Order: sequence, then C-alpha cells, then structure tokens
Amino acid sequence: MDLSTFNQCFFDFLESCPTPFHTTSFIASKLQEAGFTALTENEPWQINSSTGYYCCRDNGSIIAFKSSPESSLDSPWRMCGSHCDSPALQVKPNAVRKAVHAMDQLCVEVYGGPLLGTWFDRDLGIAGRVTLVDDTGQILFRTIDFKRPMAIIPSLAIHLDKTANKDHTIEKQKHLYPLLCQSHDNNLSVKELLLKQLGHQYSDLSNTKILGYDLFCYDTQKPALIGTNRDFIAAGRLDNLTSCYVGFKALLEDNLTDNCLLLCSNHEEIGSSSVAGAQGNFLRSILGRLLPDISLKSRIMNKSFFISMDNSHAVHPNFAEKYDSQHLPLLNHGPVIKYNSNQRYATTSRSAAPYQILCNEVDVPHQSFVMNNDMMCGATIGPIAATTLGVQTVDIGVPSLAMHSIRETTGSKDPYMLYQTICHYFTRSQLPQACN
Repeated sequence: MDLSTFNQCFFDFLESCPTPFHTTSFIASKLQEAGFTALTENEPWQINSSTGYYCCRDNGSIIAFKSSPESSLDSPWRMCGSHCDSPALQVKPNAVRKAVHAMDQLCVEVYGGPLLGTWFDRDLGIAGRVTLVDDTGQILFRTIDFKRPMAIIPSLAIHLDKTANKDHTIEKQKHLYPLLCQSHDNNLSVKELLLKQLGHQYSDLSNTKILGYDLFCYDTQKPALIGTNRDFIAAGRLDNLTSCYVGFKALLEDNLTDNCLLLCSNHEEIGSSSVAGAQGNFLRSILGRLLPDISLKSRIMNKSFFISMDNSHAVHPNFAEKYDSQHLPLLNHGPVIKYNSNQRYATTSRSAAPYQILCNEVDVPHQSFVMNNDMMCGATIGPIAATTLGVQTVDIGVPSLAMHSIRETTGSKDPYMLYQTICHYFTRSQLPQACN
C-alpha cells in the first residue's frame, strides 16, 4: 500500500469512527472480512494455529490475534496496544435543558481532558451506543450516528467580553450547553430522536424500547490534507485512532510471524480503570485462556514484546519554550519513542532497542521525546501492560500538534511510517532479542 492510498483509507476510517463503539465495530467487521473468527468471553474456545480471532468487550474494546503456521501458542507473542477513546463531551442521561430563552440545549459532561476552547463554534454531531430491550425482554446494543451537525456551542461575542483574548475561563457547568433546537411544544425527545435515527439505520428494531445510551458529541468536519505541499493531516480523534488504524491494518498482513496480537482499549483518557479499560483484566484474561499454565505463560511473556502506540507531542514552532530543548520531535520525521524516568512511559534503553532496529531495517527514521522537567507528562497503557504481564514494553507514537483539541494535526507521512514499522514488527522472521 502506498502513502496516498494509506491516507485515503485512514481518512475513511476516521470518518467511520466517531466513538469507541464505532471503532470496535469497524475493526471487527474488517477482521471478519479477512477471515478472522469472532470469540465471546462467555463460551469455550477451540483455537487453531494460523487462524485469526478477535474478541470484543463492552462494545468498546477489542483484542485480535493470529499465529503463523509455524508457531504454537507457546511461541513468543508480538503485541501492540493502543486506545480507541478520545477526549470529548458526553451526553448526560437527562439530556435536554428545555426552553432556556426559547432554546433547547444539550446537557453534557466532560470526558477526559479535552482542550475545551476548541469545542466552541464547531458543527457537533452526536454518536455512540444505544441500549434497548425488545418485546421478549432481550437487551440489545446498537451503534448510532446522526451523520450531520446536531448541535453547536456558540462563543460569547467579544463585544460582551472584552478580556476574551486575554483571560478566558471556561466554566464547565455553566458554559458547555450546546444549542440543540428552538423550543417548541412538538420537539422530539432525545429518545424519540434516537428511535427515529435507529429506524433509518436498522430494520430489526420495530418492537424495542430504549433503556439508555452512551452518546458523545464530535466534530463533523472531515479530515483533510493541509498545507501548500499537503504536508499535514488535520482531523479529530487522531489521538489515538491513528494507532488503532495502524495496528489492525498491520495485523491483516499475510506473512505474520510468531503470535501477533492487537489490543484497542476504551477509557484510557479517563485512567483505564473500567471493565473495558487496560487497567481491567481483558488482556490478562485472553492471554490466560490461551496460556492457562501459569509457569509457561510467565516464560512466554519474558520472551515476548509489547509496543504501546499512543500519539506523541511534536514541537510547536510558536511555543518551543514549552519543550525540552534536546528533545524536539518534528512532523514527518518519523515515529517518536517516548521516555520518562518515572515510568509514566514504559520505555527503557533495553525496550527501545528492538523498535529502533525495526525502524532502521525499513529505513524509517525515529525520534525521542522527554517532557520538559517543569511539567507532568501524560500516561499510556504501556506501563499497565509492562506491570501486569511482565513483558518488555516500549512507548511510541506519531508526533502531533494540538493534542486533545477537537481537531489535531500530524504529518501527512507520519501514520504511514508508523504503519511500515508495525508491519515489519509483525512479519520479521525473528524479533530482535536482548541477552540477559
């Protein structure tokens, strides 16, 4: 796949995945098309060598794995992990504030750590998961996406706030009510709107009632190549759908080696502590079923490797003083290896070495990032994997600007270069090993 084709397919993926539920469903559908078999956690498994499998949890996390014909389950595992959630505004259960100065407004709360100022004056869509019950009492789940602008949070005019360009504080409870519609007695409720939209998307929901929903606002503006030479990608949710896309596309390569596994987990942006998050037991449970002998599993994990993929900061030319002057990752200069002495990133010189070798072998440059000493760095699922599995782990990601904005920026070559390295990781005849 060349760069142009990769980016076009990447943009299609971003547009199809406004929430973690859509991302999980999209990846599952592509894996199934490629011959992977769906597994469910509440049933016994029969695993065959060289067959691909995937398992979803809570509609928002997915693990997929495949072994080569020459491998057995007790061969080393080449694992990649990323998260599929992004900072956002989540719709509250009682979703509408009625008739506020002749306007109905959407009630939302802040999910994760979004750059809130970027959510104003944007065309906001609404998408997520709806939970229903049919006339037999069976509980059903469906993804939903209105696929058009449904709401907007207008800024206050500068005439009414002369300090707006200096000291602008956003009060979350007061200022984050998107406009939904003009107030009328015949306005549909949110549940009625959802049922109407579900009727457009699905043909099997005629006798169902809505029990609840997990809905998010998202920016409906399409991804774009930006710049006179199309050097940049601008899009929503680049953190961390970039890594999810790279991971599942690499897993679909034909000539995989050893046992290859991909994890895309929900709730990283809020700490990963959930049934579907990396702090939960999803990955440990799957590996425990595949390697039930505890001693064998311990030995295999010691020979295995985990690449944690999550976007990294690129140096912002207008704010270079915010960065460590010796570590200034550039857009379109290759994937970034992330270091932190307090192990907020799992990278060490030992765990970075195999990834550096992989980059060198496919002629992809790599960069290093360390946070400015006066600031706290973010966290990834890398330390969680290293801690719970006892596996050597490196934290990497594409360099990006405006992380956690409603619209982020990366280099137009960066996702593709990351893809090249992960393809090589999954297909190299033997993983680079360190001598103890």
